[in-house]
Amino acid sequence: MTETRMPVRRQPGVFAAIFALALSLVSSSMAIAQDLPVKSGEKIAFLGDSITAAGSGSPSGYVWLVIHGLEANGVKTTPIHAGVSGHTSRDMLARLDKDVISKKPDWMTLSCGVNDVWHGAGGVALDPYKKNITEIVDKCQAAGIKVMILTSTMIGEDQANDNNKKLVEYNDFLRDLAKEKKCLLAELNADMQAAVMQPEGAQPRKGNLLTVDGVHMNPLGNQMMATGILKGFGLSDAQMQKAHDAWLDMPNAVEVIGKVNVTLRQYDRLSKLAESQHRSVSDLVNDEVSKAVETLEKSAPGDGATPKP
Repeated sequence: MTETRMPVRRQPGVFAAIFALALSLVSSSMAIAQDLPVKSGEKIAFLGDSITAAGSGSPSGYVWLVIHGLEANGVKTTPIHAGVSGHTSRDMLARLDKDVISKKPDWMTLSCGVNDVWHGAGGVALDPYKKNITEIVDKCQAAGIKVMILTSTMIGEDQANDNNKKLVEYNDFLRDLAKEKKCLLAELNADMQAAVMQPEGAQPRKGNLLTVDGVHMNPLGNQMMATGILKGFGLSDAQMQKAHDAWLDMPNAVEVIGKVNVTLRQYDRLSKLAESQHRSVSDLVNDEVSKAVETLEKSAPGDGATPKP
């Protein structure tokens, strides 16, 4: 007896609708990326001091987080690393042609001000700082490079100290210059102040939250800086979420102690645990490693003993 097969009824309308929906989602994603001022294929120079140099030197540094955050939203860019430890506005102006303009970037982010204030007599006073920064921006714009100005982060996680009070005028100038020169602005100082501020009546925090020494960023500080820059580029809340999600599971992003690397997601969790115990992440991990070594040692054969097969 021959089996009779019922004809399969295709529903082209359903498949067409699914395909159209998928296409619309892709198109929507591309449209959002195209709406951003920074485009795929462009180069971004990151001019700065040791904070920027460190931001280029680690997978969890702010420079790489910016690059990965843009890529998570369909914008593939190339970084030009131009951070040099200890540099002030005077030093950055002196090497601008060699380190930035000659590399022909489409964009430059400018992070400058911490050393101008922090270095005291060896730094740069406000009036010459204004002149140097204005010349840096003018030279870049004359070369066709679009500029994003970053307000300077804090000098110690205490806004009331003398250095941070002095830094206020420098940052006020940067905000005014960004408006005058029609530059994008990343408001990092305000973001950092908001992050380190503690509720009224809270116990004083032991150690730093965003920095390793009050100035140079830890992984949380680098995320704060990258978030401010991406917002400066106009990323929406949804796009920022994509960026953060992409950051969290990057393999080997943070070295917590020698050759022990974790993802940013793991680091965030360890940071919360360490803070609840008023300890650093490295101390927390070191203690756990020590406990693990002791456990292994107890289970190992004693001196002169022959291991069991």
